[in-house]
Amino acid sequence: MAAYLIGDVQGCDEALGRLLQAIDFSPSRDRLYLLGDLVNRGPASAAVLRRLMALDGSARCLLGNHDMHLLACAHGVRKPHKRDTLDELLAAPDRPALLDWLRRQPLALHETVAGRELLMVHAGVLPQWTAARTVELAAELQDVLRGPGIGDFLHEMYGNQPDQWREDLAGNDRLRVVINALTRLRFCTADGRMEFDTKEGAGQAPAGYMPWFEVPGRRTAHVAVAFGHWSTLGWLGREDLYCLDTGCVWGGPLSALRVGATAASQALVQVACPQAQRPG
Repeated sequence: MAAYLIGDVQGCDEALGRLLQAIDFSPSRDRLYLLGDLVNRGPASAAVLRRLMALDGSARCLLGNHDMHLLACAHGVRKPHKRDTLDELLAAPDRPALLDWLRRQPLALHETVAGRELLMVHAGVLPQWTAARTVELAAELQDVLRGPGIGDFLHEMYGNQPDQWREDLAGNDRLRVVINALTRLRFCTADGRMEFDTKEGAGQAPAGYMPWFEVPGRRTAHVAVAFGHWSTLGWLGREDLYCLDTGCVWGGPLSALRVGATAASQALVQVACPQAQRPG
């Protein structure tokens, strides 16, 4: 059995199909972990969801900010942006099944994968959170998304405040901090105050901010964290950190990392993605 981490697919089903061929993926033998942003900006978001749904237990998929945006559009909270490519999915005859499957996907996973302890999120983890706390908070939000209150939450989801975690946060303020950290975070201060305007690489941090994974004393520093979301950061492969968003749909490749117990047993596989847009 092989296990693979896959970066942001963003509706590029053709590239995903070629990537699965390149790794010789077998659903009866192997396991996939997709790190969010399954849909949008690429040409075939519905096909991506259908492919992943059909893989059932052999593919675990996280929710990213574009996936949350799709759910908001589907519930009438937001209109699609002019550069979104969600119209086909929103008009699909199997739309209800696709959206119901999507809203049931997790926001964080903490598992032993091929002998490695891995925390998986789409974007980032606040420095105050342990791996266990990250999964607990993700579960609070997952319960809302899977329940009858999803529409009410989506109406309150957007916004940058509060921009810092506190244990006494409640209601939509609490959930908004959790969703922003797990699906939007790139930079924060040493005490976990988040910043969302800057989309450049790690070296372009605003004054007083740093990449979330560089915060001294981060409580997940002892756990390997895998994430996507940050296309301007690109592939990052450290012993304790893996960024798999290599800019598929922005002109870069789609990437899969075969997870191994040692660096020598790991392998990065990439396929070209013909779709090209500018990030935004």
